[in-house]
Amino acid sequence: MQVTPQLVKELRERTGAGMMDCKRSLVEAEGDVEKAIEILRKHGMATAAKKAGRVAAEGVVGSYIHAGGLIGVLLEVNCETDFVARTDDFQALVKDLAMHIAAADPRFVSRDEVAGDVLDREREIYHDQAVESGKPENVVDRIVEGKIEKFFAESVLMEQAFIKNPDLTVQELVTQVIAKLGENIQVRRFARFKVGEGIEKPAVDFTEEIRSQVAG
Repeated sequence: MQVTPQLVKELRERTGAGMMDCKRSLVEAEGDVEKAIEILRKHGMATAAKKAGRVAAEGVVGSYIHAGGLIGVLLEVNCETDFVARTDDFQALVKDLAMHIAAADPRFVSRDEVAGDVLDREREIYHDQAVESGKPENVVDRIVEGKIEKFFAESVLMEQAFIKNPDLTVQELVTQVIAKLGENIQVRRFARFKVGEGIEKPAVDFTEEIRSQVAG
């Protein structure tokens, strides 16, 4: 299949990758856009892995305040140079991450941050649930580990489905930007604030409202 400028444009719009990278991946995929996307993702992961050990001490502190000032997010995202920190692509990534955190309410940046006692407590809960439901002992451990993976996917920022494109995890989103900008990028920390959190009062959940606004 011939790689046309229209195909290159479509792939670029869907992935945000550079024009030449899009063209090369389309040639390798013989014009199949979906295969080209997978090639770009694999290339991005390889690029990110090579850069993961490089010091990322520049960057920005980004913020997002939900309409009405009821939920706010502060986060620090690091890169290698001040030049990249000022680029539109990096700034857009920081903004998207802040909005995602407001909507998805992660508890940790990466699974390495999850304390052992937290995992032990989750495993105990999942184990008891599986046993009480009558699952045979030989499959309980598999059920528990499957639920632990789901816990990571729901609670860990880098493993959550990106709110604006659920086909990507947040890590894959960051990986794409690493491949595009050519620098190591790390989400160092974040804080999410919700008005009245911790104060006993009737619960109001704004998560779905934020999700619909961010995704839309």
